[in-house]
Amino acid sequence: MANSDDDPPVRRQPWTPGPDIATPGTPSWLAFSDDDLLFEIEALAAGHGRDQALLEIVRSTRHFFVRQEAAKRIENAELLKDHSGDRHIGQILVRGMTRREDAEYLERLLVESRHIEVKKAAETQLRLIRMLNSQE
Repeated sequence: MANSDDDPPVRRQPWTPGPDIATPGTPSWLAFSDDDLLFEIEALAAGHGRDQALLEIVRSTRHFFVRQEAAKRIENAELLKDHSGDRHIGQILVRGMTRREDAEYLERLLVESRHIEVKKAAETQLRLIRMLNSQE
């Protein structure tokens, strides 16, 4: 897939596994292997209060699937707005937006995002917001 003249070249990070075992006494979840990390993320209950630990994973160079799963579990979606340029995180971010106040942000993403997946997710959420607002 060729980039347009305006797009910076795409530079994917090579996949690297996490460490084989978690480092004892390390507060960071990044010390876990991908499988263990996914287990910890899935085990979080509602109201977990671990948004900062999850955000550390989102910011990392871990596999996109691990970062996406962490993003899905972040309870304060505002924390993900700084990562809307990442197509994998941007999709998760916009799927959680349903408030009228979010519509302006979603419309801006439609214009600014260079990732079709983010644009499509934003379009879907805007339709949902408009439908919900028309029912009020």
